[in-house]
Amino acid sequence: MVVNFSAVNLPVVIGAAVIDSINPCAFGVLIFLLAFLLKTVKKKSVMILNGVIYIFGVFVTYLVAGLVLLPLVRKLGQFSVWSYRIIGAIVIISGLLEIKDYFWYGKGFSLSIAPNNAKRIKMYTQKIGTKKITAFLLGCFVALVELPCTGAVYLAILALMSSSGFNISNVWFLLFYNLVFILPLAVILASVAYGADLNSFKSWREEHRGLMRLVIGVLLILMGVWMLYSVAAFKL
Repeated sequence: MVVNFSAVNLPVVIGAAVIDSINPCAFGVLIFLLAFLLKTVKKKSVMILNGVIYIFGVFVTYLVAGLVLLPLVRKLGQFSVWSYRIIGAIVIISGLLEIKDYFWYGKGFSLSIAPNNAKRIKMYTQKIGTKKITAFLLGCFVALVELPCTGAVYLAILALMSSSGFNISNVWFLLFYNLVFILPLAVILASVAYGADLNSFKSWREEHRGLMRLVIGVLLILMGVWMLYSVAAFKL
């Protein structure tokens, strides 16, 4: 029997997506991509188009991942409520790691893109040029390898949604979640297209990445506690 969590509504989903979208991992790759394209591509229109395609690749991959994982999480919950306890514990631990980076950024274990994958991202970025399919595939690849960095909030939302099953409402929730998730990336791209200094975004990210981690960490802990409390109440 699946735990009946408190209703997960659109404001909760959008709020979680907003917090997830400010993750410095998500910003970093797009900034690197645009900086490279600005140096190597003469036409700004080509840079903008590749940026749009890259963001679309991120969106599609995250959406498909959610559609695949949602029924799997529900099946785990039907098998044992311990599945929700484990997910809740993972979410809380992830939150603590994010908060750790507010005080000691990059020290010890952190939720970040693995160094070998970071090298591959740079290598693939240098092969984009004007190739649209490469920009799309880069977005797909980045979305997958940055899951350790950004996926905890997504996992929590999927677990909370799973109590109501795989239905049309949850599909719409996933669409809204992922549209909100890519919104800051779209804002960065649009700003650069209209002449904003890319270095200002890079400096802002460097200056506020610790605070972004803190906000994400607090949200994760609250979501994890909510899940564990709901499981305990269900058992009672």
